[in-house]
Amino acid sequence: MEAPEPQTSSNRGDDEKISVNDVSQKEIGEEARRATEIEHEMTFMQGVKLYPAAIGWSAFFSLGVIMTAFDPQLLGSLYATPAFQRDFGYLYKGSYIISAPWQTALGMGNPIGQVVGALAASYPMERYGRKWTFAVCVVGTAAFIFMQFFARSIEVLLVGELIGGLILGMYTTIAPTYASEVCPIALRGHLTAYINLCFVTGQLLANGVIAGSSQLHNHWAYSTPFAIQWLWPIIILCGIPFAPESPWWLIRQNRLEEAENSLNRLSSSTVDNKLMLAMMVETDRLEFEMQTGVTYWDVFNKVNIRRTEISIAVFTTQVFSGIYMVGYAALFFQLAGLDGQKSFNMSVGYLALGWVCTCISWIFISKWGRRRIYNIGLAFLTVIMFLIGILDCAPNYENRPGVIWAQSTLMIIWNGVFDLSIGPVCYTIFCEVSATKVRTKTIAVATAAQALVGIVMTVTIPYMINPDQANMRGKMGFFFGGLSVLCLIWCWFRVPETKGRTFEELDLMFARGVKTREFKNYKID
Repeated sequence: MEAPEPQTSSNRGDDEKISVNDVSQKEIGEEARRATEIEHEMTFMQGVKLYPAAIGWSAFFSLGVIMTAFDPQLLGSLYATPAFQRDFGYLYKGSYIISAPWQTALGMGNPIGQVVGALAASYPMERYGRKWTFAVCVVGTAAFIFMQFFARSIEVLLVGELIGGLILGMYTTIAPTYASEVCPIALRGHLTAYINLCFVTGQLLANGVIAGSSQLHNHWAYSTPFAIQWLWPIIILCGIPFAPESPWWLIRQNRLEEAENSLNRLSSSTVDNKLMLAMMVETDRLEFEMQTGVTYWDVFNKVNIRRTEISIAVFTTQVFSGIYMVGYAALFFQLAGLDGQKSFNMSVGYLALGWVCTCISWIFISKWGRRRIYNIGLAFLTVIMFLIGILDCAPNYENRPGVIWAQSTLMIIWNGVFDLSIGPVCYTIFCEVSATKVRTKTIAVATAAQALVGIVMTVTIPYMINPDQANMRGKMGFFFGGLSVLCLIWCWFRVPETKGRTFEELDLMFARGVKTREFKNYKID
């Protein structure tokens, strides 16, 4: 049975706009309750019809994530590019490779950038807004691409990666914050999960570009991919002047008329945003009374600590489950015995499946919510990792191509399951569990924590996989499988179901200490 059409107002002319300042607190509370009912009744298709602009602008702000994903994936693929190996590597047993220490140093740019950039992003985002913080970051990214493009020594490239990574780290805070603040409940899961699609898109584009340029025999084999990164700043800078600011941010600045105008721009002309604005004002008032705070210290106070724990854990689980192996896919396939072109083709197919699976995950999110998808997906990822490790123990491994192809196939399946489950759902969860007043800081802390774990993996993986070091190959599956078991146990007891809840309802449920497995059916009095 289709839900009734959300309550709308067909005449929303400038002369008929009513500010929330013109009504009493009692009326605001009543309108907030009506808005909550409308949000609960709205279906996905109704949301698409009523909020096309919110979908478009959310996707626009997520373009920064494509740049964030493109750069480290590009580096991982370049390690298996002959021209890059020759110009930046050294001769080892008759072939050029990039040494493990230099792989570690180059790979540090992105995770260090996420730590510093994510934590730093919250300050300008709260002071100047999401829109102009995003614009300044994009200008900075365009500037530092020059250093990567003109690098002819590994030292210069390292400086470019480290400095550029500081800005790239900010996008992982800006995008999910904006996406969660401009859309209704019916679209929130899909638009926050879309951020994972942008990550996969960036990785896929990087591998696709390298697959085309890797056969070149001069510096253009790696300079071309660096130059392509300028495409995104051009697109973003052309569109950013027209982007609406986050209405949640405007409300916290007490700019209610501008917030209402922003809501009008994000929705169709039939939506009565006076009700939506009232609900947002009421949520902001509730969080003030609950003393959720606005600083980084407040992220860890008694009111928010459980929400912060969940945000950090669901994000770092992505790393513990083995996602950092994705950046080394081409190199892994090559070391496993596939020739250069086949390894690139495998890594492109690997990510293409992930892209398709992320799109399919939107159906799952609508039907099954968050908790079930996350836990079941992580369980499958754990089993697959152990299978990859077991296959690597096969006798006479190097001379058994069938085993190598089986491992490669399992890695592709693993990536597909990841992008059906914990990949996209993670962003939905930490956007929903964080309080609105400290959302930017909660997301920043979770991003920084994930990046710190990523730094450990960036240091560790080259030594685990390189032939001149541990040469573990697929035995890394045992390592990540073991970590995944621990994460699965935690997730079962701590990740709640947040599907279909307004931010005000989630505030109340966390304040009341609702148990994890009671979230799904809990009734708000």
